[in-house]
Order: sequence, then C-alpha cells, then structure tokens
Amino acid sequence: MDLRERYIETNGIKLHVMESGPSDGPMVLFLHGFPEFWYAWRKQIGYFADRGYLVVAPDQRGYNVSDKPAGVAAYKIDELAKDIIGLVDAYGRKQILLVGHDWGASVSWWVALKYPDRVRKLAILNVPHPKVMARNLFTNQRQMEKSWYIFYFQLPGAVEKFGSAHTLCLAGAPAGDHEPSRRFYA
Repeated sequence: MDLRERYIETNGIKLHVMESGPSDGPMVLFLHGFPEFWYAWRKQIGYFADRGYLVVAPDQRGYNVSDKPAGVAAYKIDELAKDIIGLVDAYGRKQILLVGHDWGASVSWWVALKYPDRVRKLAILNVPHPKVMARNLFTNQRQMEKSWYIFYFQLPGAVEKFGSAHTLCLAGAPAGDHEPSRRFYA
C-alpha cells in the first residue's frame, strides 16, 4: 500500500492526514472515534485504495499530531465540521464519500446535515442520527449507560485526572499489570 503523509491547513489549524490511492479517484474520507487516530482505519485504507479510491484519513483536531487549539469553543461540532469541509476543499473536491466511527460518526452526521451538497454518500458506524440520540440520551437507561463517558469528560477536572494517570487499566487489570505497549497515553 502506498501510504502518503501530509499536513493540511484548514479552518485555522493544521491537520495530520494519511492518504492512499490515486489522486484522481473518488475521495473517501474516514473519521476516527475517541480516543483513536487515523491508524484505526489502516485495514480499510488499502482495501479502498486498491479499488481506485483516493482514501483520506485525518487525525481530527485535538488528536495525535494534528493541532490542538486551546479552549472548549475550539471543539464545537461546527468547528469540527468546518475542518472536514476545509479538507474537502484542499483536495479540490465538490463531493466525497464520508465514513465515520464513534466521535467521527458524530462529526460525519453534522457535516452531512450542515453541508449535504458536499457528501455524496454517508456511512455511519455505531452512532445514531443526532435527533434519535438527543431523544434517547436522557430518557433511555441503556443509552445513558453506553454514553457514560460523554458525561464523565464534562466533569471539571476529569480530563486532567484521566490524562495524568498515564495508563488506562484494560480489562480490569491493576495498574502495572500490563506491558507498556498496552498503555494508553492521553
């Protein structure tokens, strides 16, 4: 697989982008979830590139080596959608195929709703339509249980505490019981 790395300026920031496939192929853009980055799509990149698509997988704003602007306002859904439209423009495309997972799916929904003329096809993985989510987030016990982390990261100091721990214990293992390669660094 011919994997190419770029940094693209969009919406006042620089996004790290990995791409593959012919530059003149139809563009499919993959948006990762939390706490992932472009690498979450590594198996899909080659598959679609081999079939003639220009595959673009950015690290979204605040992730991996993309810019991390300060302040909550910099991460509003409108800003994230503008980042994606800026990428589409940087590639000189009128429309794209857009695929999103988890938080990337939320951003993808917003891009498709706010800029419908820019999205030819939309594929969403494990996030309901925003209206369905809004209706169920506070009224459906099962949905609240699945969305606990959304509330957790809004608690004052939670992000700082999470980030300073340096490790996320996986599968209930006590801190230090897993090899360094399994550590989660915020």
